[in-house]
Amino acid sequence: MENTFYVTTPIYYVNDIPHIGHAYTTIAADVLARYHRLTGSKVFFLTGIDEHGQKVQEAARERNISPQEHCDEMVVRFQDLWKKFNISNDAFIRTTEERHKTVVQEILIYLYKKGEIYKTSYEGWYCVPDERFWTEKDLVEGCCPECGRTVQQIKESNYFFRMSNYQKWLIDYIEKHESFVLPQTRRNEILGFLRQPLEDLCISRPRKRLSWGIPIPFDSDYVTYVWFDALINYVSASGYLKDNDRFFPFWKNAVHLIGKDILTTHCVYWPTMLKAMGLEPPRMVFAHGWWTIEGKKMSKSLHNTVEPNMLIENYGTDPIRFFLLREGTFGLDSDFSHKALIHRVNSSLANDLGNLLNRSLAMTIKYFKGRIPKHSSFEAIDESLHEKAVQVVKKVDTHMGEVAFQKSLDSIWELIAMTNKYIDESAPWFLAKDTNKQKRLATVIYSVLESLRFISILLFPFIPSSAEKMWGALGMKESIDQQRLDNIKKWGMLKEGTVVTKIPPLFPRIEN
Repeated sequence: MENTFYVTTPIYYVNDIPHIGHAYTTIAADVLARYHRLTGSKVFFLTGIDEHGQKVQEAARERNISPQEHCDEMVVRFQDLWKKFNISNDAFIRTTEERHKTVVQEILIYLYKKGEIYKTSYEGWYCVPDERFWTEKDLVEGCCPECGRTVQQIKESNYFFRMSNYQKWLIDYIEKHESFVLPQTRRNEILGFLRQPLEDLCISRPRKRLSWGIPIPFDSDYVTYVWFDALINYVSASGYLKDNDRFFPFWKNAVHLIGKDILTTHCVYWPTMLKAMGLEPPRMVFAHGWWTIEGKKMSKSLHNTVEPNMLIENYGTDPIRFFLLREGTFGLDSDFSHKALIHRVNSSLANDLGNLLNRSLAMTIKYFKGRIPKHSSFEAIDESLHEKAVQVVKKVDTHMGEVAFQKSLDSIWELIAMTNKYIDESAPWFLAKDTNKQKRLATVIYSVLESLRFISILLFPFIPSSAEKMWGALGMKESIDQQRLDNIKKWGMLKEGTVVTKIPPLFPRIEN
C-alpha cells in the first residue's frame, strides 16, 4: 500500500491581516509536506480560510457590501502571501465553498438523527469578537478569558452537541496515544482541562442575530456556530463523504499544526465531534508557541506585529523560512528581533552554507575546468565525511518524525560544518600544486560536491528556492522536487564529467 501523509494548517480568519504567526504555521506545514514527498509518500497539504461569523458580517455591513464580496477581497491577502513564501499546498479551502457547506450539513443531519444534537434554551455570557459563550466561572474580572474584552449576557434557544458524553473516552484516548497531542506540555494542559466537567457544545446561532453562516439543515431559523463549521474543513477538503476511497488513506496519517491558542477547539471539540461521527481522531495535533517581541505577545493593540510581506521584501523568502524554523524550538515561544534574524542569516546562511557552495564550485572550475572529477584514492578523512552524511540523513528523518525542525537543521549544519572543515584539512589548494597528488585532489573535490548534493536535498524542504539553485549549480538535470531520500542514503551518486556552474552568492550578507 502506498504511504500517505496529510498535513494541515488551521484555516485562518479571513478578517485578519496575515502576520508572522500565520506564516510560521504555514511554512512549518510546507516543510513537512515537502519532506514527506521526498520520502516517497503521497502527500496532501491543506490550508485555507475561515469565512463565516459575526465579525465578517459586521465588517461587510460597515463597508456596505455583501459578506461574500468582503471575503472574496480579503482572501487574496493570504493566497498572495503563500505564493511569496513558496508554499506548496495541494488544496486551499474556503468555508463558503459548496463542497464544504454540503459536508457540514450532512454531518449535522447525521448527528441530529443519531441524537447527538438537541435544542434547549441557554443563558450565558457571550463574547462578540470571539463568538463564544462563557460561564460565570470562566470570566476573568468579568471579561472574556480569551481576549479580555467585555461580554454580553444572552438568553436564547440554541442547538447543542452532546460533547459531555465523550469526556471519559477522550481522557482515555489521550492517555493511550502519547503522540496525539504534542508537545507534552500541551498534552498535560488538555488533560488538566478535562479534570473539570465537560459541558455540551453550543453549535448554532439564531439567524435573527447572525445570518452569515451555514444554515442548520433541520431548522431554517439557525446557522452553524463558526467553530463547528470550521473544524470540519479538515475532512470536507480531503474528500469525506464525497470520495472516501481518497479520504481514508490520508486521514489515517493526518497531522494538524496549530497555534497553542486554539488547543481546546482542536483537542477537545474536534476529537469528540469525530468520535460522534464515527471517525478516528487525527494522528497528531501539534501546537506550537507564539512569536513574541521582547517577551511580549504580538498584538495589534501593542503595535508590535511583524508584517511578513515586509520581511520578504527586506530579507528574501528563504532567509525568513530558515530563521523561523532554526531560531526557536517548535512548540515553545520564540522571541523575534531583526538583529537576531540578520545574525542568523549572515552566520549560518552566508558564511557557513554560502561560502561552502561558492568555494566548492570555484575550485571545481579552477582545477577541473568545471567538470566533476573522478574519485579514487580514498583516505580515512573521506570515509568520515561519507559516514557523517549518511548519519545526518538518518538523524534528520528521526527529527522530522518528531516535528523537531530546529534539531533537523542543526543536524544538517553539522554536515555543513564538517564539509567546511574537510576542505580546510584536505587543503586542495596545496594538492593542486603537486602533480603527484591530482588523484587525491580529484577525490577531495568530488567528496565536497557529493556532500553538497546531500545538503541540497536535505535543505530543499526548508529553503526550496535556494536548494534548487544549489542543485542546478551542481549540474543536476533532474528536478530536485522529484528526488527521493533513497538517493542520499548512498554516497557516490554524482556522475563524473558533469559540468557545474558558478552562480551569484545565494545569501548576500546583510549589513546592519
